[in-house]
Amino acid sequence: MSDTRIERDSMGELAVPEGALYGAQTQRAVNNFPVSGQTMPKRFIHAIARIKLAAAEVNTDLGLLDNARADAIIQAAQEIIAGHHDDQFPIDVFQTGSGTSSNMNVNEVISHLASGDGLTVGPNDHVNMGQSSNDVIPTAIHLSSSLALRDELMPALHHLRDVIETRAAALDSVVKTGRTHLMDAMPVRMSQELMGWASQVGQAIERFEACQTRLNRLAQGGTAVGTGINAHPEFASRVANALSQQTGLELVSNDSFFASLSSQDTAVELSGHLRGYACTIMKIANDLRWMNSGPLAGLGEIELEALQPGSSIMPGKVNPVIPESAAQAAAQVMGLDSAVTVAGQSGNFQLNVMLPLVAHNLLSSLTLMTQTSRLLADRAIATFTVREDNLASPLSRNPILVTALNSVIGYDAAAAIAKKAYQAGRPILDVADEETDLGRDELERILDPTKLTQGGIPE
Repeated sequence: MSDTRIERDSMGELAVPEGALYGAQTQRAVNNFPVSGQTMPKRFIHAIARIKLAAAEVNTDLGLLDNARADAIIQAAQEIIAGHHDDQFPIDVFQTGSGTSSNMNVNEVISHLASGDGLTVGPNDHVNMGQSSNDVIPTAIHLSSSLALRDELMPALHHLRDVIETRAAALDSVVKTGRTHLMDAMPVRMSQELMGWASQVGQAIERFEACQTRLNRLAQGGTAVGTGINAHPEFASRVANALSQQTGLELVSNDSFFASLSSQDTAVELSGHLRGYACTIMKIANDLRWMNSGPLAGLGEIELEALQPGSSIMPGKVNPVIPESAAQAAAQVMGLDSAVTVAGQSGNFQLNVMLPLVAHNLLSSLTLMTQTSRLLADRAIATFTVREDNLASPLSRNPILVTALNSVIGYDAAAAIAKKAYQAGRPILDVADEETDLGRDELERILDPTKLTQGGIPE
């Protein structure tokens, strides 16, 4: 066949596409795993290439790899890291549980790129020197996730919090009806409501920062089972240092390679924090949807930016599309976390065998929460307008304002006033003026909604 060539590995010969940069082991995996059509995330592939680059540098410094081969490996790895060959990594996510197929895919592509002009660079003997798939793949999971966390998610979270705090400051004078159980409750300032969101995002930032310390501990150097067989005694620490110099991350060797290879506890932790943050996103998205509901028959407290027609049959309808997108992304992250949790339990003796799934789901969740955070910030929170006319009338008629009279006339008397005001549809101030001898001026002072948002016992 003119569109293929013959490649060889330890199992024999195999035809691969003529233009492919990979070899037989990659093609075997392509043939063996036609499962989902989803390939490994590019950030993960680039992380493996970073490991190959660091290993080539270290092995040369240790006198184990000649300069010519090392230079060729480094150049090829740099091309992969730059994204020049992203189409050469076709293996399905649902492959061998160690990720050996993806490790060999990168080894073969680097080997192909590095060989030539009389120089032969072997995928196993040279590119994979001092390494095993069993330590490369866990290292790539930590490395790619740590980079995504630092470079993408954390800036997005800080941006979201900043936007929320900016809007909160601008809306500090806006008072609205608070709600518990979706029912009218005591008044709050819109700034207080928004600052609750900001605090949730801030606490998520704290959790991710704490997790990153453990994420920066690497498996590299454990090789096949955690003993470090076939790796120089200094290889692990030197690779961690080389990767730190590449990325600016503070990377170190894990204190137990046996833990790094056989478990994915830190990945499960990170996924759990992503699930927790997804809950924050879901809460903010749903609050926005409720506040925007209407415009006539709902709460109508705010008006979100109109971004697209909302119906194929109802002209003029506009929907809260950004919060809806955010809620779906949050739901997906919760589901991805469930799979990571199951995968984290799949460490049998010296190796976890659901590593590609962990890598895929972690990086997917990091991307979803990064993009969603920025969309919520820029296309919903920063741009909504407040419908103050729709806030004022319900606030003045809110029977729950009578709570401020508890310490003055007692709970039962206050409840009777609230019931009467609600049944008559009258402002609580008018009914309280009739039912007590406090005087209207005193009642206006006690029942002032703005004052009631400041807490404490009304005097």
